[in-house]
Amino acid sequence: MVGHVPVGSSAPVMVQSMTNTDTADVASTVSQVRELAEAGSEVVRITVNNEESAAAVPRIREALDTQGCDVPLVGDFHYNGHRLLADYPAMAEALAKYRINPGNVGFGAKHDSQFAQMIEFALKYDKPVRIGVNWGSLDQRIMDRLMDENGLLPEPKSAEEVGREALIVSALDSAKQAEAIGLPPERILLSAKVSKVQDLIAVYRELARRCLYPLHLGLTEAGMGSKGIVASTAALAVLLQEGIGDTIRVSLTPRPGESRTEEVLVAQNILQTMGLRSFIPLVTACPGCGRTTSTFFQELAERIQDYLCAQMPVWKEQYVGVEAMNVAVMGCIVNGPGESRHANIGISLPGTGESPVAPVFEDGVKTVTLRGERIAEEFQARVAAYVERTYARKREVA
Repeated sequence: MVGHVPVGSSAPVMVQSMTNTDTADVASTVSQVRELAEAGSEVVRITVNNEESAAAVPRIREALDTQGCDVPLVGDFHYNGHRLLADYPAMAEALAKYRINPGNVGFGAKHDSQFAQMIEFALKYDKPVRIGVNWGSLDQRIMDRLMDENGLLPEPKSAEEVGREALIVSALDSAKQAEAIGLPPERILLSAKVSKVQDLIAVYRELARRCLYPLHLGLTEAGMGSKGIVASTAALAVLLQEGIGDTIRVSLTPRPGESRTEEVLVAQNILQTMGLRSFIPLVTACPGCGRTTSTFFQELAERIQDYLCAQMPVWKEQYVGVEAMNVAVMGCIVNGPGESRHANIGISLPGTGESPVAPVFEDGVKTVTLRGERIAEEFQARVAAYVERTYARKREVA
Protein backbone atom coordinates (compact mmCIF):
# COMPACT_ATOMS: atom_id res chain seq x y z
CA MET A 1 0.00 0.00 0.00
CA VAL A 2 1.12 3.54 -0.69
CA GLY A 3 2.99 5.06 2.21
CA HIS A 4 3.46 1.84 4.17
CA VAL A 5 6.04 -0.87 4.52
CA PRO A 6 4.22 -3.79 2.83
CA VAL A 7 3.44 -7.03 4.63
CA GLY A 8 5.75 -9.45 2.84
CA SER A 9 7.00 -7.90 -0.39
CA SER A 10 4.60 -5.66 -2.30
CA ALA A 11 1.85 -7.87 -0.92
CA PRO A 12 -1.86 -7.27 -1.51
CA VAL A 13 -4.12 -6.49 1.43
CA MET A 14 -4.42 -9.73 3.40
CA VAL A 15 -7.52 -11.24 5.01
CA GLN A 16 -7.19 -12.28 8.63
CA SER A 17 -9.61 -14.01 11.00
CA MET A 18 -9.63 -15.40 14.53
CA THR A 19 -10.83 -18.60 16.14
CA ASN A 20 -13.32 -18.67 18.99
CA THR A 21 -12.49 -22.17 20.20
CA ASP A 22 -10.69 -22.99 23.42
CA THR A 23 -7.13 -23.21 22.09
CA ALA A 24 -6.39 -25.98 24.59
CA ASP A 25 -8.94 -28.09 22.66
CA VAL A 26 -6.57 -29.09 19.89
CA ALA A 27 -9.07 -30.94 17.71
CA SER A 28 -11.67 -28.15 17.74
CA THR A 29 -9.08 -25.46 17.13
CA VAL A 30 -7.47 -27.36 14.26
CA SER A 31 -10.88 -27.91 12.72
CA GLN A 32 -11.84 -24.24 12.91
CA VAL A 33 -8.47 -23.00 11.68
CA ARG A 34 -8.79 -25.28 8.65
CA GLU A 35 -12.35 -24.10 8.05
CA LEU A 36 -11.24 -20.47 8.14
CA ALA A 37 -8.23 -21.13 5.93
CA GLU A 38 -10.31 -23.05 3.39
CA ALA A 39 -12.77 -20.13 3.31
CA GLY A 40 -9.87 -17.85 2.37
CA SER A 41 -8.36 -16.54 5.59
CA GLU A 42 -4.67 -15.99 4.91
CA VAL A 43 -3.74 -15.53 8.58
CA VAL A 44 -5.55 -16.96 11.61
CA ARG A 45 -5.19 -15.60 15.13
CA ILE A 46 -5.62 -17.88 18.13
CA THR A 47 -5.93 -17.06 21.83
CA VAL A 48 -2.95 -17.97 24.00
CA ASN A 49 -4.15 -17.12 27.47
CA ASN A 50 -2.99 -19.89 29.80
CA GLU A 51 -0.56 -22.78 30.15
CA GLU A 52 -2.93 -25.29 28.55
CA SER A 53 -3.40 -23.19 25.43
CA ALA A 54 0.33 -22.46 25.20
CA ALA A 55 1.14 -26.16 25.41
CA ALA A 56 -1.43 -26.90 22.71
CA VAL A 57 -0.03 -24.51 20.09
CA PRO A 58 2.80 -26.77 18.81
CA ARG A 59 0.36 -29.68 18.53
CA ILE A 60 -2.09 -27.49 16.61
CA ARG A 61 0.67 -26.41 14.23
CA GLU A 62 1.83 -29.99 13.73
CA ALA A 63 -1.70 -31.25 13.06
CA LEU A 64 -2.35 -28.48 10.53
CA ASP A 65 0.93 -29.20 8.74
CA THR A 66 0.11 -32.91 8.62
CA GLN A 67 -3.24 -32.06 7.04
CA GLY A 68 -1.60 -29.81 4.44
CA CYS A 69 -2.82 -26.54 5.96
CA ASP A 70 0.07 -24.07 6.14
CA VAL A 71 -1.89 -20.97 7.18
CA PRO A 72 0.20 -18.81 9.57
CA LEU A 73 -0.94 -18.69 13.19
CA VAL A 74 -0.80 -15.51 15.26
CA GLY A 75 -0.69 -15.78 19.04
CA ASP A 76 -2.99 -13.34 20.84
CA PHE A 77 -1.44 -12.47 24.20
CA HIS A 78 -2.88 -10.49 27.11
CA TYR A 79 -1.60 -10.03 30.67
CA ASN A 80 0.70 -13.08 30.87
CA GLY A 81 2.27 -13.35 27.40
CA HIS A 82 5.79 -12.65 28.69
CA ARG A 83 5.58 -15.61 31.03
CA LEU A 84 4.01 -17.99 28.54
CA LEU A 85 6.62 -17.18 25.89
CA ALA A 86 9.35 -17.87 28.45
CA ASP A 87 7.87 -21.13 29.73
CA TYR A 88 6.75 -22.61 26.39
CA PRO A 89 9.53 -22.14 23.82
CA ALA A 90 7.92 -24.63 21.41
CA MET A 91 4.84 -22.39 21.34
CA ALA A 92 6.97 -19.31 20.77
CA GLU A 93 8.61 -21.04 17.82
CA ALA A 94 5.41 -22.48 16.31
CA LEU A 95 3.61 -19.14 16.04
CA ALA A 96 4.18 -17.03 12.93
CA LYS A 97 3.54 -13.72 14.69
CA TYR A 98 2.79 -12.33 18.14
CA ARG A 99 -0.01 -9.89 18.90
CA ILE A 100 0.76 -7.69 21.90
CA ASN A 101 -1.73 -5.32 23.52
CA PRO A 102 0.27 -2.56 25.24
CA GLY A 103 -2.79 -1.71 27.32
CA ASN A 104 -2.55 -4.91 29.34
CA VAL A 105 0.96 -6.26 28.83
CA GLY A 106 1.75 -5.23 32.39
CA PHE A 107 0.73 -2.59 34.91
CA GLY A 108 2.65 0.06 36.77
CA ALA A 109 6.38 -0.53 37.02
CA LYS A 110 6.03 -3.93 35.33
CA HIS A 111 4.66 -2.57 32.05
CA ASP A 112 7.87 -1.64 30.30
CA SER A 113 9.87 -4.67 31.45
CA GLN A 114 7.18 -7.18 30.47
CA PHE A 115 6.67 -5.50 27.10
CA ALA A 116 10.43 -5.63 26.57
CA GLN A 117 10.50 -9.34 27.43
CA MET A 118 7.93 -10.09 24.73
CA ILE A 119 9.84 -8.09 22.13
CA GLU A 120 13.01 -9.94 23.10
CA PHE A 121 11.27 -13.25 22.46
CA ALA A 122 10.16 -11.95 19.05
CA LEU A 123 13.82 -11.18 18.34
CA LYS A 124 14.99 -14.56 19.63
CA TYR A 125 12.53 -16.49 17.44
CA ASP A 126 12.64 -14.06 14.50
CA LYS A 127 8.93 -13.21 14.64
CA PRO A 128 7.04 -10.08 13.60
CA VAL A 129 4.82 -8.38 16.14
CA ARG A 130 1.46 -6.69 15.82
CA ILE A 131 1.11 -4.02 18.45
CA GLY A 132 -2.64 -3.94 18.83
CA VAL A 133 -4.18 -1.10 20.79
CA ASN A 134 -7.86 -1.35 21.66
CA TRP A 135 -10.36 1.25 22.83
CA GLY A 136 -11.60 -1.11 25.55
CA SER A 137 -8.17 -1.84 27.04
CA LEU A 138 -6.27 1.40 26.58
CA ASP A 139 -3.20 2.10 28.71
CA GLN A 140 -4.74 4.27 31.40
CA ARG A 141 -1.43 6.03 32.14
CA ILE A 142 -1.42 7.55 28.65
CA MET A 143 -5.07 8.51 28.86
CA ASP A 144 -4.60 10.21 32.23
CA ARG A 145 -1.55 12.13 31.03
CA LEU A 146 -3.25 13.37 27.88
CA MET A 147 -6.39 14.34 29.78
CA ASP A 148 -4.28 16.37 32.24
CA GLU A 149 -2.48 18.10 29.37
CA ASN A 150 -5.77 18.74 27.62
CA GLY A 151 -7.21 20.35 30.71
CA LEU A 152 -4.48 23.00 30.58
CA LEU A 153 -5.27 24.04 27.01
CA PRO A 154 -7.08 27.34 26.38
CA GLU A 155 -9.61 25.41 24.29
CA PRO A 156 -9.63 21.82 25.52
CA LYS A 157 -10.52 19.03 23.10
CA SER A 158 -13.44 16.69 23.67
CA ALA A 159 -12.92 13.50 25.67
CA GLU A 160 -13.49 11.55 22.46
CA GLU A 161 -10.71 13.43 20.66
CA VAL A 162 -8.34 12.85 23.57
CA GLY A 163 -9.24 9.17 23.58
CA ARG A 164 -8.41 8.85 19.89
CA GLU A 165 -5.08 10.59 20.46
CA ALA A 166 -4.33 8.23 23.35
CA LEU A 167 -4.81 5.24 21.07
CA ILE A 168 -2.44 6.69 18.49
CA VAL A 169 0.19 7.65 21.06
CA SER A 170 0.03 4.21 22.70
CA ALA A 171 0.58 2.45 19.38
CA LEU A 172 3.38 4.72 18.18
CA ASP A 173 5.20 4.90 21.52
CA SER A 174 5.08 1.11 21.83
CA ALA A 175 6.46 0.73 18.31
CA LYS A 176 9.32 3.11 19.12
CA GLN A 177 10.02 1.13 22.28
CA ALA A 178 10.12 -2.10 20.28
CA GLU A 179 12.54 -0.55 17.81
CA ALA A 180 14.75 0.68 20.65
CA ILE A 181 14.95 -2.89 21.93
CA GLY A 182 16.08 -4.02 18.49
CA LEU A 183 12.98 -5.12 16.56
CA PRO A 184 13.32 -3.93 12.94
CA PRO A 185 10.53 -1.58 11.80
CA GLU A 186 9.57 -3.91 8.94
CA ARG A 187 8.63 -6.52 11.53
CA ILE A 188 6.23 -4.22 13.37
CA LEU A 189 2.53 -3.89 12.48
CA LEU A 190 0.11 -1.58 14.21
CA SER A 191 -3.60 -1.66 14.89
CA ALA A 192 -5.80 0.71 16.86
CA LYS A 193 -9.29 -0.67 17.03
CA VAL A 194 -12.47 1.10 18.08
CA SER A 195 -16.14 0.26 17.68
CA LYS A 196 -17.42 3.40 15.90
CA VAL A 197 -16.96 3.97 12.19
CA GLN A 198 -15.97 7.65 12.29
CA ASP A 199 -13.55 7.09 15.17
CA LEU A 200 -11.83 4.28 13.27
CA ILE A 201 -11.45 6.37 10.14
CA ALA A 202 -10.05 9.31 12.12
CA VAL A 203 -7.58 7.17 14.10
CA TYR A 204 -6.19 5.32 11.08
CA ARG A 205 -5.90 8.44 8.95
CA GLU A 206 -3.77 9.96 11.67
CA LEU A 207 -1.72 6.79 12.17
CA ALA A 208 -1.04 6.64 8.44
CA ARG A 209 0.03 10.29 8.50
CA ARG A 210 2.46 9.79 11.36
CA CYS A 211 4.13 6.48 10.53
CA LEU A 212 5.20 4.03 7.84
CA TYR A 213 4.41 0.83 9.74
CA PRO A 214 2.00 -1.63 8.08
CA LEU A 215 -1.49 -1.18 9.47
CA HIS A 216 -4.00 -3.88 10.38
CA LEU A 217 -7.57 -2.60 9.96
CA GLY A 218 -10.63 -3.74 11.81
CA LEU A 219 -13.68 -2.37 13.56
CA THR A 220 -13.65 -4.06 16.94
CA GLU A 221 -16.91 -5.45 18.28
CA ALA A 222 -18.54 -4.71 14.94
CA GLY A 223 -21.69 -6.56 15.95
CA MET A 224 -23.95 -9.23 14.54
CA GLY A 225 -25.49 -9.73 11.11
CA SER A 226 -26.17 -6.84 8.78
CA LYS A 227 -25.16 -4.22 11.36
CA GLY A 228 -21.68 -5.67 11.74
CA ILE A 229 -21.28 -6.15 7.99
CA VAL A 230 -22.41 -2.64 7.11
CA ALA A 231 -20.36 -0.95 9.83
CA SER A 232 -17.19 -2.85 8.93
CA THR A 233 -17.65 -2.20 5.23
CA ALA A 234 -18.32 1.50 5.76
CA ALA A 235 -15.15 1.96 7.82
CA LEU A 236 -12.75 -0.27 5.93
CA ALA A 237 -13.84 0.85 2.47
CA VAL A 238 -13.06 4.50 3.20
CA LEU A 239 -9.59 3.68 4.51
CA LEU A 240 -8.74 1.17 1.80
CA GLN A 241 -9.82 3.65 -0.86
CA GLU A 242 -7.30 6.10 0.61
CA GLY A 243 -4.52 3.51 0.41
CA ILE A 244 -4.52 2.83 4.15
CA GLY A 245 -4.32 -0.74 5.38
CA ASP A 246 -2.23 -3.86 4.82
CA THR A 247 -4.31 -6.53 6.54
CA ILE A 248 -8.01 -6.51 7.46
CA ARG A 249 -10.30 -8.40 9.77
CA VAL A 250 -14.09 -8.17 9.95
CA SER A 251 -14.95 -8.85 13.60
CA LEU A 252 -18.48 -10.18 13.29
CA THR A 253 -20.37 -11.74 16.17
CA PRO A 254 -21.62 -15.09 14.81
CA ARG A 255 -25.09 -16.29 15.71
CA PRO A 256 -25.15 -19.35 17.97
CA GLY A 257 -24.00 -22.35 15.98
CA GLU A 258 -23.19 -20.26 12.92
CA SER A 259 -19.96 -20.76 11.02
CA ARG A 260 -17.10 -18.41 11.84
CA THR A 261 -16.27 -18.16 8.14
CA GLU A 262 -18.77 -15.36 7.45
CA GLU A 263 -16.20 -12.79 8.58
CA VAL A 264 -13.73 -14.14 6.00
CA LEU A 265 -16.27 -13.96 3.18
CA VAL A 266 -17.25 -10.40 4.09
CA ALA A 267 -13.60 -9.30 4.13
CA GLN A 268 -13.05 -10.91 0.74
CA ASN A 269 -16.15 -9.24 -0.67
CA ILE A 270 -14.99 -5.83 0.57
CA LEU A 271 -11.66 -6.22 -1.21
CA GLN A 272 -13.13 -7.73 -4.36
CA THR A 273 -16.01 -5.32 -4.85
CA MET A 274 -13.52 -2.46 -4.45
CA GLY A 275 -11.37 -3.98 -7.17
CA LEU A 276 -8.39 -4.52 -4.86
CA ARG A 277 -8.29 -8.32 -5.08
CA SER A 278 -10.13 -11.22 -6.69
CA PHE A 279 -11.12 -14.34 -4.76
CA ILE A 280 -14.11 -15.90 -6.51
CA PRO A 281 -16.12 -15.14 -9.65
CA LEU A 282 -18.77 -12.54 -8.90
CA VAL A 283 -22.42 -12.84 -9.88
CA THR A 284 -24.17 -9.65 -10.98
CA ALA A 285 -27.91 -10.03 -10.47
CA CYS A 286 -30.78 -7.56 -10.56
CA PRO A 287 -32.91 -7.11 -7.42
CA GLY A 288 -36.19 -7.83 -9.19
CA CYS A 289 -39.24 -5.63 -9.74
CA GLY A 290 -42.77 -5.78 -11.11
CA ARG A 291 -41.35 -6.94 -14.43
CA THR A 292 -39.94 -10.06 -12.77
CA THR A 293 -42.77 -11.54 -10.73
CA SER A 294 -41.35 -15.04 -11.27
CA THR A 295 -38.68 -16.17 -8.80
CA PHE A 296 -36.86 -18.13 -11.50
CA PHE A 297 -34.09 -15.58 -12.04
CA GLN A 298 -33.50 -15.35 -8.28
CA GLU A 299 -33.27 -19.13 -8.03
CA LEU A 300 -30.91 -19.25 -10.99
CA ALA A 301 -28.69 -16.50 -9.55
CA GLU A 302 -28.43 -18.38 -6.26
CA ARG A 303 -27.82 -21.64 -8.04
CA ILE A 304 -25.03 -20.15 -10.15
CA GLN A 305 -23.45 -18.47 -7.12
CA ASP A 306 -23.49 -21.79 -5.23
CA TYR A 307 -22.04 -23.53 -8.28
CA LEU A 308 -19.19 -21.02 -8.54
CA CYS A 309 -18.41 -21.35 -4.82
CA ALA A 310 -18.35 -25.13 -5.10
CA GLN A 311 -16.21 -25.14 -8.24
CA MET A 312 -13.75 -22.45 -7.20
CA PRO A 313 -11.44 -24.69 -5.11
CA VAL A 314 -11.07 -26.96 -8.15
CA TRP A 315 -10.81 -24.17 -10.73
CA LYS A 316 -8.28 -22.25 -8.63
CA GLU A 317 -5.93 -25.23 -8.82
CA GLN A 318 -6.47 -25.67 -12.56
CA TYR A 319 -6.92 -22.26 -14.18
CA VAL A 320 -5.09 -18.93 -14.10
CA GLY A 321 -7.20 -15.85 -13.33
CA VAL A 322 -10.61 -17.53 -13.10
CA GLU A 323 -11.30 -15.83 -9.76
CA ALA A 324 -11.72 -12.51 -11.62
CA MET A 325 -14.54 -13.81 -13.84
CA ASN A 326 -17.85 -11.93 -13.72
CA VAL A 327 -21.16 -13.68 -14.35
CA ALA A 328 -24.48 -11.86 -14.87
CA VAL A 329 -27.90 -13.34 -14.17
CA MET A 330 -30.50 -10.73 -15.11
CA GLY A 331 -34.27 -10.86 -14.82
CA CYS A 332 -35.78 -8.90 -17.70
CA ILE A 333 -35.17 -7.08 -20.96
CA VAL A 334 -34.65 -3.59 -19.48
CA ASN A 335 -31.07 -3.97 -18.21
CA GLY A 336 -30.59 -7.68 -18.83
CA PRO A 337 -28.91 -7.67 -22.25
CA GLY A 338 -26.70 -4.69 -21.41
CA GLU A 339 -25.45 -6.07 -18.09
CA SER A 340 -24.94 -9.49 -19.65
CA ARG A 341 -22.79 -7.96 -22.39
CA HIS A 342 -20.63 -6.26 -19.77
CA ALA A 343 -20.02 -9.54 -17.93
CA ASN A 344 -17.64 -12.25 -19.06
CA ILE A 345 -20.66 -14.48 -19.43
CA GLY A 346 -24.24 -13.49 -18.73
CA ILE A 347 -27.84 -14.52 -19.27
CA SER A 348 -30.89 -12.29 -19.65
CA LEU A 349 -33.96 -14.19 -18.47
CA PRO A 350 -37.49 -13.40 -19.64
CA GLY A 351 -39.44 -11.11 -17.35
CA THR A 352 -43.18 -11.17 -16.80
CA GLY A 353 -44.97 -11.11 -20.13
CA GLU A 354 -41.79 -11.39 -22.21
CA SER A 355 -41.09 -14.09 -24.75
CA PRO A 356 -39.82 -17.25 -22.97
CA VAL A 357 -36.29 -16.93 -24.34
CA ALA A 358 -32.99 -16.27 -22.56
CA PRO A 359 -30.10 -14.92 -24.65
CA VAL A 360 -26.60 -15.74 -23.41
CA PHE A 361 -23.69 -13.33 -23.97
CA GLU A 362 -20.03 -14.27 -23.78
CA ASP A 363 -17.45 -11.47 -23.78
CA GLY A 364 -20.05 -9.07 -25.13
CA VAL A 365 -21.27 -11.28 -27.96
CA LYS A 366 -24.59 -13.11 -28.05
CA THR A 367 -23.74 -16.78 -28.49
CA VAL A 368 -26.98 -18.70 -27.97
CA THR A 369 -30.59 -18.36 -26.90
CA LEU A 370 -31.82 -20.82 -24.29
CA ARG A 371 -35.43 -22.02 -24.04
CA GLY A 372 -37.44 -24.62 -22.21
CA GLU A 373 -37.28 -26.28 -18.83
CA ARG A 374 -33.50 -26.79 -18.63
CA ILE A 375 -32.27 -23.21 -18.89
CA ALA A 376 -30.50 -23.44 -15.52
CA GLU A 377 -28.64 -26.65 -16.36
CA GLU A 378 -27.71 -25.43 -19.83
CA PHE A 379 -26.43 -22.08 -18.60
CA GLN A 380 -24.38 -23.76 -15.88
CA ALA A 381 -22.84 -26.01 -18.52
CA ARG A 382 -22.00 -22.98 -20.64
CA VAL A 383 -20.28 -21.33 -17.65
CA ALA A 384 -18.15 -24.44 -17.19
CA ALA A 385 -17.32 -24.53 -20.90
CA TYR A 386 -16.45 -20.82 -20.85
CA VAL A 387 -13.98 -21.36 -18.02
CA GLU A 388 -12.32 -24.29 -19.75
CA ARG A 389 -12.07 -22.41 -23.04
CA THR A 390 -11.03 -19.00 -21.70
CA TYR A 391 -8.59 -19.51 -18.84
CA ALA A 392 -5.19 -21.11 -19.30
CA ARG A 393 -4.51 -24.27 -17.37
CA LYS A 394 -1.76 -23.81 -14.79
CA ARG A 395 0.28 -26.72 -16.04
CA GLU A 396 0.37 -25.05 -19.45
CA VAL A 397 1.94 -21.87 -18.06
CA ALA A 398 4.17 -23.45 -15.44
